[in-house]
Amino acid sequence: MSQTSVIEETRQASVKAQWSAIFSLSFSVICLVTAELLPISLLTPIASALNITEGMAGQAVTATSVVGTIASLFIAAATRRLDRRHVLMMFSLFFIASNVLVSLSTHYSTLIAGRVLLGVSLGGFWSMAAAIAMRLVPVTKIPRALSIIFGGVSIAMAIAAPVGTWLGGLIGWRGVFGVTAMLGLIGILWQWRVLPEMKPNSQSTLATLFGLLKRPQFGAGILGMALVFGGHFAFFTYLRPYLEHAVGFGVNGVSTLLFCFGVANIVGTSFAGHMLRYSLRLTLALVPLIMALLAVALLYVGQSTIGVSVFMVLWGFLFGAVPVAWSTWVTRTVSDEAESGGGLQVAAIQFAITLGAGLGGVLIDHSGPYGAVIGSAVTLIIAALLIISRVRPLPIH
Repeated sequence: MSQTSVIEETRQASVKAQWSAIFSLSFSVICLVTAELLPISLLTPIASALNITEGMAGQAVTATSVVGTIASLFIAAATRRLDRRHVLMMFSLFFIASNVLVSLSTHYSTLIAGRVLLGVSLGGFWSMAAAIAMRLVPVTKIPRALSIIFGGVSIAMAIAAPVGTWLGGLIGWRGVFGVTAMLGLIGILWQWRVLPEMKPNSQSTLATLFGLLKRPQFGAGILGMALVFGGHFAFFTYLRPYLEHAVGFGVNGVSTLLFCFGVANIVGTSFAGHMLRYSLRLTLALVPLIMALLAVALLYVGQSTIGVSVFMVLWGFLFGAVPVAWSTWVTRTVSDEAESGGGLQVAAIQFAITLGAGLGGVLIDHSGPYGAVIGSAVTLIIAALLIISRVRPLPIH
């Protein structure tokens, strides 16, 4: 271990936990993910107002995802000389500007420009989240801090669609994005109040990204993580057609189950810290394996709405631990370059989501609703085998 790593671990061990700062980051996560998902629930009125097709309006989500992937790879190198407090607040400014642009847009180009700004904010924030958490709490508290931060994802996924639809009916889609911009203002004021100065402690360059992939276990870990996320989204992306066509759920049943899935996901994220304290390696490997077993079980319960509901709630609970576990793995495996490692993590996840959704789409078109379930199970089993054989997380010092 290098002298720099020893000094950094000693410093982390003596850090006083700054939980208010951690909660400010969780609030920012809720805002970011909610803004990312809002066009899904507001697609029809956006398309009507801008005189575009719903497919074109849907590209507002794609634009954010693509730009977020690119930003996650380059932000650490581009901002390596800046105080991390200032960088996070810059992302918050981009977030506010994005939502203001979207709320005022009268042309499709303005809508996309706003969503591109959101992509920069989203990708940059995610790439730095784990590294910032390392600097705000002692090393032994990192899993708990990450579970709080990533809990914001689960909350946003549970509330974004229903709240966006409801609020859009009251104040219009422009008003919804205006309110989201105001939430961003609250977020940046909170960050200004509680975030400490964080001088850059990394000199990341683009070459650093390739160097990390050559480190022992890191490349295998990134691949294993990508397989877990890809396996999840190969099925989850097409959960509604599976529930409607294979199981026989109605619209209300689908909505209720999705809400229960979101609540279970929040609980799983909150519980992740306890799981990681027991064993990070077992969590990384067993979660995708159990998810695969649940997918196989879905093939046998058929049209049992109760059985399917129970298995999907369990799935939501288990997947809640996945982002926390892999972010913890990054902070332990590349603690000296956590920002670059976080950038690679975000890029791998976004790429995996795209491929997973694509695979699920091909399977469901050729084999029906159960095709995506089978593809998900196979991918998750491969992920579990790779993780248990090749990934050896470092212990907490």
